[in-house]
Amino acid sequence: MNNEPVIPDGYTDLAPGKIASVVTYLEMRSRPPLPDLAAAFVALRRVSNPELDWYRLRYRRAGARWFWFSRLQMTDEQLTALLHRSTTEFFLAESAGSEIGIAEIDRSDPVNVEITSFALFAESMGKGLGRPFMAKLLDRAWDQSATRVWLHTCSLDGPTALTFYMKCGFRPYKRAIEVTDDPRIRGILPEDTAPQVPIIR
Repeated sequence: MNNEPVIPDGYTDLAPGKIASVVTYLEMRSRPPLPDLAAAFVALRRVSNPELDWYRLRYRRAGARWFWFSRLQMTDEQLTALLHRSTTEFFLAESAGSEIGIAEIDRSDPVNVEITSFALFAESMGKGLGRPFMAKLLDRAWDQSATRVWLHTCSLDGPTALTFYMKCGFRPYKRAIEVTDDPRIRGILPEDTAPQVPIIR
């Protein structure tokens, strides 16, 4: 018996104050061939137990315009518990002495390792930094007992995100629809965030 929820074909109205996105899940089933990382011009610096204000600033910088808000709605206690887990690995990406982005790995399932975040800061995009950044991150993700590395992206993310992940060797395996309250109406993000998605009250 199929217990999967049925979403009807065609258009489905959303209530005012809601936003929706199509989520695509992608995976790697084997370690990909990686370039010579010694020559890469991106360095990953692991930041253990990051200070919350420091973390939130970089999280906003990386993802606010793509509606990253799940960590911003957490209490200090919830966020501390997540970031301080032994299975959470948070990284700051740097190049030529400047911060260029953030990434995070979740090893709570050591066989199925999730890349829970990956983002370049806006001023670092379009400079050829994404591929060496991801190569360095994959080298970390596959460094222990992983037999699968996975992540997800959505239609609210950057317009090239899905294509980028596929070019890096990830393969799509599932889609989902995510509906949530607009974080701008809730005051989690400023109302002028992500003007490409209009607010409907």
